[in-house]
Amino acid sequence: MKKLIVAALLVLGLTTYAQEKEGRRAGREKLTSEQKVELQVKKMTKDLNLNEKQTKDVRALVTKQVEKREAKRKEMENLKTKMREDIKAQMQAEKEAVSVEMKKILTPEQYAKWEKNREEKIENFKEKMSERKEKRKSQALPEK
Repeated sequence: MKKLIVAALLVLGLTTYAQEKEGRRAGREKLTSEQKVELQVKKMTKDLNLNEKQTKDVRALVTKQVEKREAKRKEMENLKTKMREDIKAQMQAEKEAVSVEMKKILTPEQYAKWEKNREEKIENFKEKMSERKEKRKSQALPEK
């Protein structure tokens, strides 16, 4: 009995801890480049006891770092978008190739039925995905 209670408390504690972390991240606001630089410079000035000249030099260096990091992030995002478009185009070409091959194999009635079934599957998939998206959205928002 004692072990059961301890196990239940452990599960409850871990669940609460996990939700707490998620909540902290969700509430965090995005900082501008200047805010990131200022925050980092203030922390370094305090921790390292920097003088004015050092603070000025550190601010210049940190500004360069933040700009490079944000440029790299933007570049990576553009690459992801381009890759996504390329993959989508590739999938469309494959879909068309399969369609051409099926048209050769099937009779016109069979092909029409196959095409109709294919469209229905796509619609069902889209509906399920939108339901999942809505479900995740409703779970992410805390109800008050």
